[in-house]
Amino acid sequence: MLDQGSNAELPPIPAKRYFTIGEVSELCQVKPHVLRYWETEFDGLNPVKRRGNRRYYQRHDVLTIRQIRGLLYDEGFTITGARQRLQGEHGKQAAGLSAQLIKQVRLELEDILQLLKR
Repeated sequence: MLDQGSNAELPPIPAKRYFTIGEVSELCQVKPHVLRYWETEFDGLNPVKRRGNRRYYQRHDVLTIRQIRGLLYDEGFTITGARQRLQGEHGKQAAGLSAQLIKQVRLELEDILQLLKR
């Protein structure tokens, strides 16, 4: 499941449907070539490809990338170990991603409420 402490320094994910590889690179602090490599190593990471084979990531892809980043960079897993961990926690991962989405939406709604109160 996504470890909140390991990704605390990462910027918040904006309220958008699709993200380019450059945007995801900045949001997750991982270089684009690393993201392309991870796509080949992790089955759950499948961005939408459109015109000219351009990648468009969705919010759940960004959350998955942050989880992979935490496993590899913060917890010291190997690619194989991280892959096994993600496959082993498939049910828990879905629940964790849902909780993360709910938290993100709640924060965004609170920001909107503050704007409306002004």
